[in-house]
Amino acid sequence: MNIDFNNVVPIYIQIANAIEDDILSGKLKEGDNCYSQIILAKELNINPATAAKGIRLLVERGILNKNRGQSMIVCNDANVLIKARKKEEILNTIVENLVSESKKLDISENELISIIKAHF
Repeated sequence: MNIDFNNVVPIYIQIANAIEDDILSGKLKEGDNCYSQIILAKELNINPATAAKGIRLLVERGILNKNRGQSMIVCNDANVLIKARKKEEILNTIVENLVSESKKLDISENELISIIKAHF
């Protein structure tokens, strides 16, 4: 897991995103135990509370299931939830930027759709 301490994205969000990426890549599978906050804190040389905040975010998103006295478990529908959230979050940002830049360049809707189709 790589964390960029110079990034404007908070460390706990980078941790949550990195865990989601590990789930999507298959490094962590649904039903697997997730990394503990202590292990993350030691490996990344960060405060355990920061690691816990990243894990807690994934619990709130429904990606991890909190079992008392046990480690966090990757939920059975984690892949679907992650993809749906990322799809909405990332694609909305990309499309908003694309439309905004297209308008600045006087690219019509039809021309933009043609360009997009050409890349598929």
